[in-house]
Amino acid sequence: MTDFDQMTEFDHHSAACNADPVGYYRTYREKCPVGRTAAHGGFVYTTRYTDVVRVARDDDTFSSARATAGGDGTAIVIPRGPGLEQYPIELDPPAASGYRDLINPLLTQDAVATLAPMIARHTTRVIDAFITEGSVDFVRDLTNPLPAAVTLDWLGFPESDWAKLAKPIHDIFAALPGSDRAVRGAQGLAYLDERIRDLIRDRRAEPADDAVSYLVAQRRPDGEPFSVDELVSVIGLLVAGGVDTTTSLTGSTLVHLSRNPEQRQRLIDSPDLLDSATEEFLRVFAPSQSMARTARTDAEVGGCPVSAGERVLIPWVAANHDPAVFPEPEQVRLDRDATRHLSFGIGSHRCAGAHLARLMFREMITQVLTRLPDYQVVEDGLVGYPTKGNQTGWDAIPAVFTPGRRAADAATGGTPVASRPGGDRELVVEAVTAVAEQVREVRLAAADGAPLPTWAPGAHLEVRLPSGRVRQYSLCGDPDDTGHYRIGVLREAAGRGGSVELHTVAATGATLTVRGPRNHFPLVDAPAYLFLAGGIGITPILAMIREAVRRGTPFRVVYGGRSRASMAFTDELVALAGDRAVLLPQDEAGLPDLAALIDGTGDGTAVYCCGPGAMIDAVERVCAEAGRGGQLHVERFAAGDDLEVPFDPAANTEFDVHLARTGVTLRVPKDKRMIEVLREAVPGLTYDCEKGYCGACETRVLAGTPEHRDSLLTADERAAGRSMMICVGRCGSDRLVLDL
Repeated sequence: MTDFDQMTEFDHHSAACNADPVGYYRTYREKCPVGRTAAHGGFVYTTRYTDVVRVARDDDTFSSARATAGGDGTAIVIPRGPGLEQYPIELDPPAASGYRDLINPLLTQDAVATLAPMIARHTTRVIDAFITEGSVDFVRDLTNPLPAAVTLDWLGFPESDWAKLAKPIHDIFAALPGSDRAVRGAQGLAYLDERIRDLIRDRRAEPADDAVSYLVAQRRPDGEPFSVDELVSVIGLLVAGGVDTTTSLTGSTLVHLSRNPEQRQRLIDSPDLLDSATEEFLRVFAPSQSMARTARTDAEVGGCPVSAGERVLIPWVAANHDPAVFPEPEQVRLDRDATRHLSFGIGSHRCAGAHLARLMFREMITQVLTRLPDYQVVEDGLVGYPTKGNQTGWDAIPAVFTPGRRAADAATGGTPVASRPGGDRELVVEAVTAVAEQVREVRLAAADGAPLPTWAPGAHLEVRLPSGRVRQYSLCGDPDDTGHYRIGVLREAAGRGGSVELHTVAATGATLTVRGPRNHFPLVDAPAYLFLAGGIGITPILAMIREAVRRGTPFRVVYGGRSRASMAFTDELVALAGDRAVLLPQDEAGLPDLAALIDGTGDGTAVYCCGPGAMIDAVERVCAEAGRGGQLHVERFAAGDDLEVPFDPAANTEFDVHLARTGVTLRVPKDKRMIEVLREAVPGLTYDCEKGYCGACETRVLAGTPEHRDSLLTADERAAGRSMMICVGRCGSDRLVLDL
């Protein structure tokens, strides 16, 4: 049993932690997951996801305010740093709530999406400045100036300020405390303070179409305007939060992709994969490594007693690498469902700019992979932050690449990532057909008959069910048919409920919310193909076979299942492939001889495999043993449902939700999520994952009985019923009153 009074040697700023933060926290998680250290004046450290979440979400017990910690300097990091107080991150609710309400409408998903053309334009301009040279320092020339230009342009700063402010902000994060560079950074922040005050004055006198004009026009609930000092604090935090964190994430990702060219090529071949990969990169390369809170009262964390006034370290990096939540956490898996990561924090201080950070990051990575795809980082020239205890990142990332051409003009850098097909849309179920035992084909179309976004073989739709569950289904129809989408759905009675729910709700005339198409499994050009399908894995393969026939490319397809009756689309497959198709029902023919199949392929043959996880594992093993791993393409759908709360969607009922602040009452039908109803009526509604994981949409319940379907609230919080996650939660009574 751990003696919590005994001091450990833990120090997140030590040379050992700087050399390998993930390994350092892993060692402590295994031997002493919560403990005390005398480092930096003494504090309690945590290493487990559950403990980090508990502290970060419990504002009543663990404070972010300077006053609680006593003394000068910011209290949300260890050791405390210099600087003016930043609203709202250094306040506790309810004091912080007014400032969050001030900035949230500027940073919703919809508001940020309107910035996509501006972000694409700036990214094109910045890359144009070095693309003909064949060499670059990614930090100096891209990852620092781009987020600065976007953030400052959005806020309303003139172009003359962009370069002047970008470097000092980076210096503050990258410099050792007390160094000459830190002093220069502080001087730059003093200039930022001056320029913010100038801009506030100018926008109050003459508003423009920018974020500062919006902020200065807002009022408190009592009708009084926010003071200049308050606005300076809020705007300063928006600048600091919008710049170097994105610099850090993008730089770390570029270094990783240079070191792992197979993953870089996968993102080049499958651009849509960047959506899920972004969350994985955030998990692995969290810019903010740790923050801190101060105990208001005596408490305990992970069995360790904490005294009032004691500091508590909450390391996002440790939580993001906790194997209890993320299996094999030190592996970077581009298709992992990493949406539970804590890189944006959690609770009342979760990063308001998460959507903007993602959009800037994806645009930079997309344009780098498109315009300088063969870049190679010069490892000898890499310079990291001197300490990674609180913030991590790179100070220099030199790279070389084949010189390219500048864009014809600043608007031709490609379609902005937020403007590409793939957003939410409502589709109507035109027909449902049984195609095998427990398998139904669902045919979808636009309600108005409009053409659907185009897709290519290997693409899938993300279906968001009325319960809030999200599932992915491969498109199995003909890409030339722009009027319909076809998906095949296997009903898995022993699953977590998604397929059962879809079998229930997918009736002719029903409406489903989908996102996509997205393609993580594209059909590459090859002289020949071997397609291996198992069970419902035939769905993406069917579209690929159709394309191979159209191209006239030689192929073979081997399709197995438990029994002939369980194998879907066999008639369509045989009609397409003829004698090139081999059907292997397991109860008739046993398991296929994978080694013989792989040995029988030519060196250039592309092998595509989709099916149960055990089948994919076996094919990967055989290909690796045969030296054919480079020819293999697989798709695994990471359902991300292992922590989902089980429930029966058939028990959904209609209910009223009353919004206490506006006095509006809305009706939530049983086949629609509450958040879908609310976001049509509440401007600036805050939400993110829409799966009940991240806590961004946590809302106070003033009356009624919430039905909790998230995986975040504790048993005590559920029983208390004081708040709920409105993205997945429903109502256990006839009426719910929310603090909205």
